[in-house]
Order: sequence, then structure tokens, then C-alpha cells
Amino acid sequence: MNKSIKFFLNYLAGPLIFLILCWALYKQIAGQHDLMQKRDLIYQSWKHPLLWVAVMLMFVNWGLESGKWQLLLSHLEEVSFIKAFKSVLSGVSITLFTPNRTGEFAGRVLFVNPGHRLTAISLTILGNMAQLLMTLLAGMVGYFVIRQMPEWSVKDPYGMRSLALEGLVLPLSMAFTLFLALFYFRLRPVVSRVARIRILQKIVKHLLILESFSRKQLLRILLLSLLRYLVFILQYILILDVFGAGMAWWDAFWLISVFYFLMACIPTIGFSELPLKAAVSVELFSMFSSNALGIQAASFAIWIINLALPALAGGLLILGHKMYNK
Repeated sequence: MNKSIKFFLNYLAGPLIFLILCWALYKQIAGQHDLMQKRDLIYQSWKHPLLWVAVMLMFVNWGLESGKWQLLLSHLEEVSFIKAFKSVLSGVSITLFTPNRTGEFAGRVLFVNPGHRLTAISLTILGNMAQLLMTLLAGMVGYFVIRQMPEWSVKDPYGMRSLALEGLVLPLSMAFTLFLALFYFRLRPVVSRVARIRILQKIVKHLLILESFSRKQLLRILLLSLLRYLVFILQYILILDVFGAGMAWWDAFWLISVFYFLMACIPTIGFSELPLKAAVSVELFSMFSSNALGIQAASFAIWIINLALPALAGGLLILGHKMYNK
């Protein structure tokens, strides 16, 4: 590689990414509707013990993801849990200014051996596939649960929302989830068939590592994804309670599962994610709570805890990381 390119990647790319990250965070926060009221509400609740439980669960959340990433990388190279944790946080910092968090792999592979980085992208995709599978399955179950609740009928008296979801979104999601599950558990035959296509040979060589995953390991990755999913559902329930949303935990569990399902289905671009989350959460949770400001503040607080703070930590890691050694 050209020396000037290496110099840029080692000494200038990190600060540039960090500056873009700070700008992206500022734009999302500054663009918040009723920002001052939300800020005051969050400030007033900082002594609430459940808020700090949710903050501590952030480490469990990203710890589970780091354990999953360490397991995935073990098929490529041995990495410590700390290194896997740094890699995951670096990925979070890139996701904040990329569409639908597609830039996560770019941050994660910085802490992978340079010779393995392209192959590590396929491992990132595999891990994200498992997490998406859990999100879609739980969200569809959640929809059919809240669909039977009387609050849904009050909010949707003419059945228009039900028709929109059940007529288009759910059938497409079910078909995609089935395809995703079949693809996930049949990686070996799929990769073997793709490998026969001559025009894709340069790409396929980085996918062959997926053949090394046994069904037991794939189930273990799914289990870690499920545990992580349950952790950030619990975080959201706690935060809603902190801001006085006044919802039963059981109702909140299924509403949040549908919320994450919808967020997975709706395309987002970095700067639009936070306002969209606030709008979707109010639209959905208002069936069970009239505290719109509390719902929005909860969505804002979850974003700060689970994304903004880890992204800043990841940005600092990238800032001091040399992408290429000698």
C-alpha cells in the first residue's frame, strides 16, 4: 500500500471519523422536538435507581454482543474479550452516520488482522443476521399479542392500521423471516453453490469461512442474540417506568418488540433515526399511555444509553488506533 495512504489511514482517518461522529451526534440531538423538556425530564430522573439499572444493563448488552463477536471471530483468529469489546464499540461509532447501521462492519474490522478484514465482514453479516432473526420473530409474535388487546381496537376502530400491517408488512416480513431462517441454517450448501459461480470467485473466497460453522454453533449465536434482545427490551421497560409512561410490564414487553420490529423494517439514514424512533414510539405506545413527553424522553434516553455513549467510546478507540502496522 502507498505510504501516503497508510499515513492517512493511521493518523488522519481516526480523527476525521471522530469529528464526523461528533457532528452526527450533535445533529441528531439538536434536531429533537421539545429538546429542553426532554432534557429537563432526563435530568430530574437521574437519581431514579431504575435509570442506573438500565445504564448498567448497557454493559451487559454490549458484553453479550462482544461475546458473540468473539465466538464468530474464533473461526478466523483468536481475539480476547477486551479486543472484541473494542471492536464492537468501534462498529457502533460508524453506524450512527450510515443508512440502517450498515457501516457497522467498517468499524469492527479495524481491530481485526488486516489480512482477515474482508473475511471478517461476512462474520459481521452472520451475527447481524442472527440478531435480525430474533427481532423479526419476536416482533411478529408481539403484534399478534397486542392485536388481541382491547386498547388496539380503541386506537384502530376502523381496522385501517391492521389492514396495512396484515395486508403488506406482515406477509412480506414472514416470507423474509422464513427465507432468512432457511439461509441461516443452510449456510454450507448455499455457500457451496455460490462458490461454483465463476464470476463470484473473488467474493466467495471470503465467504467460505461460513461453512465452518456447525448447527450447534449457529444455535449458540442465536441464543446470545436472544439474550441480548431480552436485555434491551428490559432496558426500555425500565426507562419507560422511570419517565412515568404508566404501562404494565407485560404490555410494554410486546409493544417494545413491535417497536423494534417496525424499526427493523423501516429504512433509516443516520440523522433520521432518532426523530423516527420518537415518532414511532409515540404512535405505538400512546395506545397504553397518554404521557407523550415521557414516551419521547424514554426513546431519547435509550438512544443515549445504548448508542450515543457507546459510539463516543468507540470513536475515542478509533481516534487512537492505527489501522495498519509495519
